Amino acid sequence: MTTSAQTVLAPTRARSATAAATVRRKQGFQHGGWFVAPFLLLFVLFVAWPLLRGLYLSFTDANISGEGARFIGLDNYREAFHDRMMWDALGHSAYFTLLVVPCITVLAFLLAMLAHHIEHGKWLWRLCFFAPFLLPSTVAANLWQWLFTQGIGLFNETLGLDTPWLTDKSYAMLAIVIATLWWTVGFSFLLYLAALQGIPGHLYEAARLDGANAWHRMVHITLPMLRTITGLVIALQILASLQLFDQAVVMQDFGPGPELSTRPFVQYTLEQGFTSYRVGYASAMSIIFFVIIAVVALTRMWLLRTREESVR
Repeated sequence: MTTSAQTVLAPTRARSATAAATVRRKQGFQHGGWFVAPFLLLFVLFVAWPLLRGLYLSFTDANISGEGARFIGLDNYREAFHDRMMWDALGHSAYFTLLVVPCITVLAFLLAMLAHHIEHGKWLWRLCFFAPFLLPSTVAANLWQWLFTQGIGLFNETLGLDTPWLTDKSYAMLAIVIATLWWTVGFSFLLYLAALQGIPGHLYEAARLDGANAWHRMVHITLPMLRTITGLVIALQILASLQLFDQAVVMQDFGPGPELSTRPFVQYTLEQGFTSYRVGYASAMSIIFFVIIAVVALTRMWLLRTREESVR
């Protein structure tokens, strides 16, 4: 009798436990929803809605007043794909990215290694390397604009040069790259420094006992252990560099640079929307740029997943 009673009661207890778990999940969702609601509200207001609104405007001939917009289908996109100036601006952003990303990755790693292994004054070195990143973009850009000014700039005076950094298309983009490296390397430096501090010390001790020198320890321990953080740094720098705007605009006094040589994609998009008043066309270019950024991010995620699966 006891066995049959237990057999009868077992499904009932299981159903009761399942129902109780369901109630707890619903209660947890109801309470957790209040904590998530502010973020969801801000996300909808400042991300989802502008994106959907921009997507709609990209199919119209809307102007800056927002009145009398007509639906024109894919005309804006057709014009964009045949706009040589848009492709030139995109090329400037891509060229800037190709220059900045490798340099900032290597420089941040070297600075992190220095700050990690130096014996005295570690806090001062870390502060000096990271402090420029705390400056607003306009302050950093104005500072380097003065440093590069021909005739009175400290850069030419110190190096004994007379290079027209900001007025010659051969040097203008390089000047922006140098300013960007100084301004933004602190963020990647901090990521590398935190990763270096997380490497177990016993790995280096074992390598020393096996006779490995400093170079071998870096190649066979440090760099492999930093592979993930290096991928993160590269991905973040690519996404940030493609969105070049502040330093390029401010250092060129809000102009497109000598012979349009430093005008990035974002600046050209803003010119179309707020100078030429073609909001619909600017929206189409923004959507194209959004797709490019999304493709870069998804490609990075796919490569990372493929690498992890190959390691396994």
